[in-house]
Amino acid sequence: MTPDAICAKKQTTSIDEALANDVLLEVRDIKKYFPVVKGVFSRVVGHVKALDGVSFSVRGGETLGLVGESGCGKTTTGRVILRLVEPTAGEVLFKGKNILRMDQEEMRRLRGEMQVVFQDPYASLNPRLTVGDIVGEPLDIHGVARGAEKKKRVDALLEVVGLSSYHAQRYPHEFSGGQRQRIGIARALALNPKLVVCDEPVSALDVSIQSQILNLLKDLQREFNLTYIFIAHGLAVVKYVSDRVGVMYLGKMVELADSAEIYRRPLHPYTQALMSAIPTPDPEVRKERVILQGDVPSPIDPPKGCRFHTRCGYVQPVCREAEPKFIDTGGGHFVACHWQNVGFHHSA
Repeated sequence: MTPDAICAKKQTTSIDEALANDVLLEVRDIKKYFPVVKGVFSRVVGHVKALDGVSFSVRGGETLGLVGESGCGKTTTGRVILRLVEPTAGEVLFKGKNILRMDQEEMRRLRGEMQVVFQDPYASLNPRLTVGDIVGEPLDIHGVARGAEKKKRVDALLEVVGLSSYHAQRYPHEFSGGQRQRIGIARALALNPKLVVCDEPVSALDVSIQSQILNLLKDLQREFNLTYIFIAHGLAVVKYVSDRVGVMYLGKMVELADSAEIYRRPLHPYTQALMSAIPTPDPEVRKERVILQGDVPSPIDPPKGCRFHTRCGYVQPVCREAEPKFIDTGGGHFVACHWQNVGFHHSA
């Protein structure tokens, strides 16, 4: 496939080559509090602390997986990074520039470099537009191509994601879930992005289709040097696609490490519980499950100290009083746990 055959060709400038092994995105102490209103006068009576001090970085060309239970802040993190949701505090640096300080015109120009693949392949596509119009809409908005050139680019994008050019004349309801997600991916690639936030892109698909979409995403990453933030519930899925994995709990990042390291040696008790729940394909193999007690506390009034202490089997008095620091235990393996911070390692 020649560079002229597709519109989402890989960038080859010296800047992009330099970014390949450097930090492309840096998130610094991001907080997002949603107000809780009550009464006729909509009086603010509290805040849902969806994110409460999340920090991490992503290198160019890598995939960072974000995992955790529903409500832990994964999707909010992705939306804040794309500035689809304005954070309460913190910084988001993309190629060294804080996007939260950019005006509307600067953000419009940046949108082409930061794209998203949504969770629901049905709701994320406009049923009134043809596939050609859906994929070509970003090209229109940013003035990249029109007329015959736009059609050529749309056809090329559809072929890149495993569809055919004649599919451009059809409507979303004529496709299966997997095909719709391919359309969403083609739309995300239309403007040659460097960063793509994949918000649970396979959770709404049949298991038989999930592997096809995951393999497609990995192939596209290699071909176009894409950087992914991959949000998911399925730990086996995250392990397959991610270079590093971040574990979130109640608006906090509790552990972050290379994928192989975190699956081999999870340090945080919450991570250990998640890992123990991964199904084993061999029915003869038995592994001990870590059963968490109780429910996730309310993000409106999170527990004092370590937010996980209400469900932790290793809880001590210090856990109830002081919030653990998110520190590097060695080799880029970060964890927020009092026991790990003082050198005690509990087994999975």
